[in-house]
Amino acid sequence: MPKLNINKRNVDAVTADTTDTFYWDTKLSGFGLKVTEKGSKSYVVQYRMGGRNTPSRRYTIGKHGAPWTSDQARRRAQELLIAIKSGIDPVERERQDKLKVRDLAFDKYVIVFVDRYAKLNQKRSWKQAESTLCYNAIPAFGSKPIHKITRRELASLIEKVGETRPATARYLHATMRKLFRWAVARGDIDISPMVEMSAPPRVKARERVLDDMELVAIWEASKFLAFPFGPMIRLLIATGQRRSEVSAIRWSNVNLDLAEWLIPAEVAKNGVSHLVPLNDLAIEELHACFELRHSDIIFSSTGTTAPSGWSKPKAKLDKKVSEILDVSIPHWKLHDFRRTFATGMQRLGVRYEVTEALLNHLSGAKSGIAGVYQRYNWAPEKRAASDMWAANLTRLFSDSKNGIFDNNRGEVLRFTGIVA
Repeated sequence: MPKLNINKRNVDAVTADTTDTFYWDTKLSGFGLKVTEKGSKSYVVQYRMGGRNTPSRRYTIGKHGAPWTSDQARRRAQELLIAIKSGIDPVERERQDKLKVRDLAFDKYVIVFVDRYAKLNQKRSWKQAESTLCYNAIPAFGSKPIHKITRRELASLIEKVGETRPATARYLHATMRKLFRWAVARGDIDISPMVEMSAPPRVKARERVLDDMELVAIWEASKFLAFPFGPMIRLLIATGQRRSEVSAIRWSNVNLDLAEWLIPAEVAKNGVSHLVPLNDLAIEELHACFELRHSDIIFSSTGTTAPSGWSKPKAKLDKKVSEILDVSIPHWKLHDFRRTFATGMQRLGVRYEVTEALLNHLSGAKSGIAGVYQRYNWAPEKRAASDMWAANLTRLFSDSKNGIFDNNRGEVLRFTGIVA
């Protein structure tokens, strides 16, 4: 093998041969220069991890030129050879480092976090955690290794989300903090970049209650939405239940003859099973859906999963509502149906405890000592209140200026008011 005192002058002077050629340093054993037939020059270290009978290995330090000058490459070779004598194989260590970077890619790490932590420790909210990370964090960080994600990057992402979705920003902060704390516990990173990072301020509780005109307009506008979103909107209004619970409703949990719907504990947000009395409006919607059934999930368009992606149906609904009212409804969300339902119960004279039972709320009336000793389920009162709500809605529909739509011509007529 050709020998060469590896220094800048000699390296620059070496020319390419017809095949790849290795020149070994005359002073540092194992340190060499590789020159390819095309003239590319790289610094290498050749070594054995055992005796003479073990195969030799070759590790590439880097190409000649910035940052690898002959002097810098020599110093690096000395460091590597010392490590090799201590039993550290640079080729194997580099392979492990690459595997670690691949395993710690943020998008892949989110999947591991959800499967091994969130599903076990957030049994009722892991889907929300997964969705929040997939729609907000993964687009920002992609496959970047988690140990290279900086505090500044995280803060910028949370601030950006908070500009338009403050509640999501706060939940994103909490979820990312759990992810990085879990990574520290596993030994994947040494310290969380979110240590001492303050959470976004609490979002002020919404107080939006839809008035009678808005509620009727939304009900009528929902008839222009295709299955499953139209019927889902009307069932939300008729029952006051949560969107996640309505979207997950199954035929196996509904008894149309008894007019009952059981929300299982694993579906209910608070983890407590809930028997919902179905009023006439809810029964009417479910009977219509029964003709379209093709799986146990009532509102599934695929037959296997519950519906998702509300942005487009909500935008279409808003557009149709503005046509009906000749003005758009400002700042309303689907969750406002529950607040409107609860307020409507109060207007109808329904007891607070009954309203809480209908909404499956665990507040002062059902938690703590009251929840331990007060075991009455309010079933008769719940059914009576649900029927009162349906009767109230039916009256509003009837009183809405003889109907919103001129069915003979298929044209939208504008509201002039609702008789209280």
